[in-house]
Amino acid sequence: MSIFNVISLLGGLAMFLYGMTVMSSGLERVSGGRLEQTLEKMTDNVLKATLLGLAVTAAIQSSSATTVIVVGLVNAKILKLRQAIGIIMGANIGTTVTAHILRLSEIEGGTGLNLLNFLKPTTLAPLTAIVGILMYMMSKRTARRELGQILVGFSILFTGMFAMEAAVSPLREAPQFAAMFANLSNPILGVLVGAGVTAIIQSSSASIGILQALTVTGAITASSAFPIIMGQNIGTCITPVLSSIGASKNARRTAFVHVSFNVIGTLIFLTGIYAYQTLVGFSFWDDPITKGGIADFHTLFNVVVTLLFLPFTTVLEKLVFFFIKPTEQEKEQDADTDDLDDLFLGSPSFAISHARGAVVKMSHLALDNFQRSAQLLHHQDKKTLERAREVEDVIDRLQSRVDSYLLRLTQNELTESENTTLAEVLQVVNEFERIGDHADNICDLSHSMEQKGVTLSDSAMAELDATTEAVSEIIRLAVKGYEDRDVSVVNSIEPLEEVIDILVETLKARHNERLRNGLCTIDSAFPFLEILYNLERIADHCSNIGVHIVSYSGTGEVQDRHEFLREIHRSQTAAYKTNFDMYDKKYFDRIMEIAQD
Repeated sequence: MSIFNVISLLGGLAMFLYGMTVMSSGLERVSGGRLEQTLEKMTDNVLKATLLGLAVTAAIQSSSATTVIVVGLVNAKILKLRQAIGIIMGANIGTTVTAHILRLSEIEGGTGLNLLNFLKPTTLAPLTAIVGILMYMMSKRTARRELGQILVGFSILFTGMFAMEAAVSPLREAPQFAAMFANLSNPILGVLVGAGVTAIIQSSSASIGILQALTVTGAITASSAFPIIMGQNIGTCITPVLSSIGASKNARRTAFVHVSFNVIGTLIFLTGIYAYQTLVGFSFWDDPITKGGIADFHTLFNVVVTLLFLPFTTVLEKLVFFFIKPTEQEKEQDADTDDLDDLFLGSPSFAISHARGAVVKMSHLALDNFQRSAQLLHHQDKKTLERAREVEDVIDRLQSRVDSYLLRLTQNELTESENTTLAEVLQVVNEFERIGDHADNICDLSHSMEQKGVTLSDSAMAELDATTEAVSEIIRLAVKGYEDRDVSVVNSIEPLEEVIDILVETLKARHNERLRNGLCTIDSAFPFLEILYNLERIADHCSNIGVHIVSYSGTGEVQDRHEFLREIHRSQTAAYKTNFDMYDKKYFDRIMEIAQD
């Protein structure tokens, strides 16, 4: 085999990989982003999840793509690990479809315009290229252009396959090549070669295609092909493993499921095959294998391993948690959603009470995250930032679950009292979720400042410290007021909210003055003002929570929130004035002292 054959082989592989990429990306786009939605909705039991994983992977021709999507959904806390296990097992079966497509090149056609001649890839590939490129170039509709891209990708895939076959065909005369593959009948070596090649090119379908191309040499026997094929299933795990780096622990567990499923499956299947070969023997063991034989064994291996694992998905989940143990924080986060059990829906008052309990937990998470955002303004810590983002995901998930949970509850017949409490929970959950969003914005702003090397002056930081402490206090008041159903908390929230408004306006004016005097840079102006905006909005949401507490407590009906607040500010009861003076002295006097320093 000359250097030119090697170049042709590598060129064919490049075309094969490119064709597969073009075809897969086109199929994903044609799905219109529905893949993620489908995976999310149709995974309530392991069998459905397996069939769904099979169907999706067969459609997009890439188990790696399916698994990466699943890792992303688990990382986003849309899917649970047990749902992901079934999809991954199904994806392993779905990916074998590519090998069955490639076996079409074994079709023997007759003479004339025989239908089989049109199905042969040597004819079908150029035909799909012609149709595909015409659709891509001439159609103005996006859907048709994407279909054209899929057809062109299919054609390039086979063209690359033909190039690889042509490049390796001289090897059929080389005894050294046959001897090399005879050595690969050693199962351990065969598995390692299959895993290594697949990990390098990051596609089991592509490495199977290479193996099928090599069948034209006649040197590939069943004994050498079987371990390689099993190793290829292990090697394909590299893509989801890479995608899980830096992701959440559950995302890493999902990638670990893929690895452990294929490794354990290979060990079991390998033991079974070689035990049978030793005791009974396969008649075809040393015979050359065909493309179809490779495709059949690839499918058989994945189907049998999946059927073996289906009853033991819980065991597999426990195994993964044994190796990647949950932290105490994770256990707390998982417990947050346990309140919203569908079993409670039969008792509306009980279900609403549990939903309210979930909102109380969410309120504490929002307070914790705000305090993290205040810390990050002083010092960027990777673990604190990661934890803040994890908690923000939990807050968003809780808000979504509470909303959907209570929406299902409205299908029941509710009493007036239950309707009132349900409305309160729906409104308050959104207020706390927005507080979480603004805290997350402050985290992002501080991280961006650190990345760009932007710093604030000492006086600006001291002013922010005073304001963040005031905001932290108003969040604590809102959390305590909602948790204890304490209407009197409004007497504390509203005067503090007014002081925070005054603080923000004062700090804006001071920052403009510092800019004019050159004490702060223009680069710091935008983040400082954005941080102030987020602090002010958090205080507003706390004020809203105070109004909701009054509105749904039965002590007073609030028809117009703005008018209600204006009346509180106008009337200024003795309690209101006392609290205002206290907060004014505590926080406004503090920033006045900063100015004097």
